[in-house]
Amino acid sequence: MAIPTGLTNAAAGQKASATSPEGDEDVTAAAYLFRTLGDPTRLLILRHLARGEHRVVDLMSHLGLAQSTVSGHLACLRDCGLVQSRARGRASLYSLARPELLDLFGATESFLEATGERVVLHHTSVRARTDHEHDGTHQHAQPTNSEPRPGLELAHENVESPV
Repeated sequence: MAIPTGLTNAAAGQKASATSPEGDEDVTAAAYLFRTLGDPTRLLILRHLARGEHRVVDLMSHLGLAQSTVSGHLACLRDCGLVQSRARGRASLYSLARPELLDLFGATESFLEATGERVVLHHTSVRARTDHEHDGTHQHAQPTNSEPRPGLELAHENVESPV
Protein backbone atom coordinates (compact mmCIF):
# COMPACT_ATOMS: atom_id res chain seq x y z
CA MET A 1 0.00 0.00 0.00
CA ALA A 2 1.24 3.48 -0.82
CA ILE A 3 0.69 6.74 0.96
CA PRO A 4 -3.07 7.49 0.93
CA THR A 5 -4.24 10.33 -1.30
CA GLY A 6 -7.27 11.31 0.76
CA LEU A 7 -8.44 11.44 4.34
CA THR A 8 -11.70 10.06 5.69
CA ASN A 9 -13.81 12.22 7.95
CA ALA A 10 -15.19 9.54 10.28
CA ALA A 11 -17.93 11.77 11.69
CA ALA A 12 -19.37 12.74 8.30
CA GLY A 13 -18.29 9.64 6.38
CA GLN A 14 -16.88 11.85 3.65
CA LYS A 15 -13.48 12.09 2.06
CA ALA A 16 -11.62 15.25 3.04
CA SER A 17 -9.54 17.01 0.44
CA ALA A 18 -6.42 19.04 1.11
CA THR A 19 -6.62 21.35 -1.89
CA SER A 20 -6.38 25.10 -1.94
CA PRO A 21 -9.35 27.30 -2.90
CA GLU A 22 -7.57 27.98 -6.20
CA GLY A 23 -8.00 24.30 -7.12
CA ASP A 24 -4.33 23.39 -6.89
CA GLU A 25 -3.37 19.75 -6.64
CA ASP A 26 -4.17 17.72 -3.54
CA VAL A 27 -1.32 17.77 -1.00
CA THR A 28 -2.66 14.97 1.21
CA ALA A 29 -0.02 12.43 0.11
CA ALA A 30 2.74 14.89 1.05
CA ALA A 31 1.09 15.46 4.44
CA TYR A 32 1.06 11.70 5.09
CA LEU A 33 4.71 11.45 4.10
CA PHE A 34 5.73 14.26 6.42
CA ARG A 35 3.65 12.81 9.25
CA THR A 36 5.38 9.45 8.76
CA LEU A 37 8.79 11.14 8.79
CA GLY A 38 7.77 13.19 11.85
CA ASP A 39 8.47 10.37 14.28
CA PRO A 40 12.05 10.32 15.65
CA THR A 41 12.15 6.51 15.92
CA ARG A 42 11.11 6.08 12.29
CA LEU A 43 13.78 8.58 11.23
CA LEU A 44 16.39 6.64 13.19
CA ILE A 45 15.30 3.39 11.55
CA LEU A 46 15.55 5.02 8.13
CA ARG A 47 18.97 6.41 9.03
CA HIS A 48 20.20 2.88 9.82
CA LEU A 49 18.63 1.49 6.64
CA ALA A 50 20.44 4.18 4.64
CA ARG A 51 23.60 2.25 5.59
CA GLY A 52 22.25 -1.00 4.15
CA GLU A 53 19.93 -3.90 4.84
CA HIS A 54 19.08 -4.74 8.44
CA ARG A 55 17.09 -7.43 10.18
CA VAL A 56 14.63 -6.46 12.91
CA VAL A 57 17.03 -7.90 15.49
CA ASP A 58 19.83 -5.66 14.18
CA LEU A 59 17.65 -2.56 14.52
CA MET A 60 16.58 -3.68 18.01
CA SER A 61 20.23 -3.92 19.02
CA HIS A 62 21.24 -0.60 17.45
CA LEU A 63 18.33 1.37 18.90
CA GLY A 64 17.72 -0.46 22.17
CA LEU A 65 14.04 -0.93 21.35
CA ALA A 66 11.65 -3.85 21.72
CA GLN A 67 10.89 -6.11 18.76
CA SER A 68 7.25 -5.05 18.71
CA THR A 69 8.21 -1.36 18.56
CA VAL A 70 10.68 -1.85 15.70
CA SER A 71 8.28 -4.11 13.79
CA GLY A 72 5.43 -1.63 14.18
CA HIS A 73 7.51 1.24 12.84
CA LEU A 74 8.79 -0.90 9.96
CA ALA A 75 5.19 -1.81 9.06
CA CYS A 76 4.29 1.89 8.95
CA LEU A 77 7.33 2.70 6.80
CA ARG A 78 6.57 -0.23 4.49
CA ASP A 79 2.91 0.80 4.15
CA CYS A 80 4.06 4.27 3.09
CA GLY A 81 6.43 2.81 0.50
CA LEU A 82 9.60 4.00 2.25
CA VAL A 83 11.08 0.59 3.08
CA GLN A 84 10.95 -2.84 1.50
CA SER A 85 11.84 -6.28 2.74
CA ARG A 86 13.14 -9.50 1.28
CA ALA A 87 13.26 -12.93 2.81
CA ARG A 88 16.57 -14.48 3.76
CA GLY A 89 15.98 -17.83 5.37
CA ARG A 90 13.59 -17.27 8.24
CA ALA A 91 14.52 -13.59 8.59
CA SER A 92 13.44 -10.54 6.62
CA LEU A 93 16.00 -8.00 5.53
CA TYR A 94 14.75 -4.41 5.38
CA SER A 95 16.14 -1.68 3.15
CA LEU A 96 15.17 1.70 1.76
CA ALA A 97 12.64 1.34 -1.04
CA ARG A 98 13.51 4.61 -2.76
CA PRO A 99 16.98 6.17 -3.09
CA GLU A 100 15.29 9.59 -3.34
CA LEU A 101 14.87 9.43 0.42
CA LEU A 102 18.62 10.09 0.74
CA ASP A 103 18.16 13.27 -1.31
CA LEU A 104 15.37 14.33 1.06
CA PHE A 105 17.66 13.66 4.04
CA GLY A 106 20.41 15.76 2.46
CA ALA A 107 18.01 18.63 1.74
CA THR A 108 16.69 18.44 5.31
CA GLU A 109 20.22 18.58 6.73
CA SER A 110 21.04 21.61 4.56
CA PHE A 111 17.81 23.39 5.46
CA LEU A 112 18.23 22.84 9.19
CA GLU A 113 21.87 23.92 9.10
CA ALA A 114 20.85 27.13 7.32
CA THR A 115 18.37 27.80 10.13
CA GLY A 116 20.98 27.27 12.86
CA GLU A 117 20.50 23.57 13.63
CA ARG A 118 22.54 20.56 12.59
CA VAL A 119 21.02 17.11 12.22
CA VAL A 120 22.78 14.13 10.66
CA LEU A 121 20.27 11.87 8.93
CA HIS A 122 22.64 9.93 6.69
CA HIS A 123 26.34 9.44 6.24
CA THR A 124 27.70 10.12 2.79
CA SER A 125 30.93 8.21 3.43
CA VAL A 126 29.20 4.84 3.89
CA ARG A 127 29.82 2.61 0.88
CA ALA A 128 26.88 1.41 -1.18
CA ARG A 129 24.31 2.88 1.17
CA THR A 130 21.33 0.92 -0.07
CA ASP A 131 22.70 -2.36 -1.35
CA HIS A 132 25.07 -3.87 1.20
CA GLU A 133 23.88 -6.58 3.52
CA HIS A 134 24.22 -6.00 7.25
CA ASP A 135 27.46 -7.62 8.29
CA GLY A 136 28.04 -6.11 11.71
CA THR A 137 30.66 -3.61 10.50
CA HIS A 138 28.87 -0.64 12.01
CA GLN A 139 27.99 -2.00 15.40
CA HIS A 140 26.85 0.42 18.07
CA ALA A 141 27.58 0.26 21.76
CA GLN A 142 25.14 -1.92 23.65
CA PRO A 143 22.96 -0.06 26.15
CA THR A 144 23.48 -0.52 29.85
CA ASN A 145 21.30 0.64 32.70
CA SER A 146 23.44 3.75 33.17
CA GLU A 147 23.62 4.77 29.48
CA PRO A 148 20.93 6.27 27.30
CA ARG A 149 19.80 3.99 24.48
CA PRO A 150 22.18 4.38 21.54
CA GLY A 151 20.89 5.99 18.39
CA LEU A 152 17.87 7.63 19.99
CA GLU A 153 19.36 11.06 19.47
CA LEU A 154 19.53 12.46 15.97
CA ALA A 155 23.05 13.94 16.32
CA HIS A 156 21.39 17.31 16.83
CA GLU A 157 23.29 20.42 17.76
CA ASN A 158 22.88 24.16 17.47
CA VAL A 159 24.99 25.86 14.86
CA GLU A 160 25.74 29.54 15.07
CA SER A 161 24.46 31.43 12.07
CA PRO A 162 27.06 33.37 10.12
CA VAL A 163 26.70 37.10 10.76
